Amino acid sequence: MSTISAGDDMDANTPAGEKPHTVCVPLPAQGHVTPMMKLAKILHRKGFHVTFVNTEYNHRRLVRSRGPAAVAGLPNFRFATIPDGLPPSDADATQDPASLCYSTMNTCLPHPKKLLQDLNGTAGVPPVTCVLGDNMMSFCVDAAEAVGVPCALFWTASASGYMGYRNFRFLMDEGLSPLKDEDQLKNLYLDMPVTHAPGMSKRMRLRDFPSFICTTDRDGILLNFLMHEVEQSHRAAAIIINTLDELEQPALDAMRAAVLPPTVYTIGPLNFLTEQLLPDDGGGPLAAIRPSLWREDRSCLEWLHGREPRSVVYVNFGSITTMSSQELLEFAWGLANCGHDFLWIVRNDLLAKGDAVAAALPAEFMEATEGRCLLTTWCEQEAVLRHEAVGVFLTHCGWNSTMEGLTAGVPMLCWPLFAEQQTNCRYSCVEWGVGMEIGDDVRREVVEARIREVMGGDQGREMKRKAMEWREIGVRATTQPGGGRSLVNLESLFKNVLTEQVRKS
Repeated sequence: MSTISAGDDMDANTPAGEKPHTVCVPLPAQGHVTPMMKLAKILHRKGFHVTFVNTEYNHRRLVRSRGPAAVAGLPNFRFATIPDGLPPSDADATQDPASLCYSTMNTCLPHPKKLLQDLNGTAGVPPVTCVLGDNMMSFCVDAAEAVGVPCALFWTASASGYMGYRNFRFLMDEGLSPLKDEDQLKNLYLDMPVTHAPGMSKRMRLRDFPSFICTTDRDGILLNFLMHEVEQSHRAAAIIINTLDELEQPALDAMRAAVLPPTVYTIGPLNFLTEQLLPDDGGGPLAAIRPSLWREDRSCLEWLHGREPRSVVYVNFGSITTMSSQELLEFAWGLANCGHDFLWIVRNDLLAKGDAVAAALPAEFMEATEGRCLLTTWCEQEAVLRHEAVGVFLTHCGWNSTMEGLTAGVPMLCWPLFAEQQTNCRYSCVEWGVGMEIGDDVRREVVEARIREVMGGDQGREMKRKAMEWREIGVRATTQPGGGRSLVNLESLFKNVLTEQVRKS
């Protein structure tokens, strides 16, 4: 069989037995499912048979949010499910990250093993030729080995975040972690400069590393889970990452040195790559297959259409972030007082104690912002950020959001909560020049002042200029004809890893 390249689709009528068959296994959280789905769609378009594996919990959420069509599949794009090992639940909310990660690491392996064996025995389905697992589901390497196929791991966060986790042992060897007591979380200890961590900016502080290192508990679940998962990377056939070499070169150099022998393939910005290779995804047969675990409110775009260019503050803290009622109020009044229109994504599970958001927002706030705000529970974020009305993005600094903000040329106000969001925030603000911090202790006057500066001040104009520069770099990396670096890397990934088993047969 001929190999597949980024510019050479297989014939749709290729017999099933000759198609490469990739099984995609994302970590069952929205920020991981979304990029894995983009990559899975690209593979399908290039002639792969794709099996996309959700957990049973997320499968039910997809059906509730988008209807049965969301998981019905297409010819050569099918869905499968595995259990996550947690107690049964039909809640429509993000699962607790620590419980979910601990459970998947310790209970999941037998299920993808059996799934791969079953797929190989299913009539009309081509044999599995490769597994594409989330880098935080490294048991996929073991499952792939059990059926004799390679496994590529997809690191869906930043390269700097990856190296932040790889530096956990370095930080502990330096005596900087675990913390000696809780007081170190409150005093200036976390502001300590860390200038010589491999692959990291020399302007890092301890607080800028992924949050799990800032703990008094050496046995913390997520601390040990992330160390384990990144240290398993060397076992994969390849590491795939949604980033640009120009954006994170030092981290990528260190990452490539750390995971030898696998090759690290940079294929970002993945949203641009998807637009290049799936130009009809908005209306083609793949359009019904969408990864959102929440029902998206399309009226957001209609509301934006009536606003002046660069006049709207877009606020979205992602799929996991929770906050206190007091923090919600501080953000609310900061937005109310800034004088700008704003679109605020307020999930039903945004408040940490499960309180109702509507009850936490006073009538006075709604009255003060009438006619210039829209509150909704979820949206199609990429379309919102690309809308000319959006002037600033108030974000938690998750990697999908950071890349989508950069590629839309939109400056960011940063309020990270946990994991590598702190690292993305630091790089956005001091390395890439596109961000400004809100600060851990949210105050309405700070929120108001930061918005006013980004929307109308000199610093805001410079942030906008830098964001547009990064956008253009992303365009060049993913543009045909000629093929930018990310397109070339994707072609190499197809040729050297994902179709290797087919060529051998």
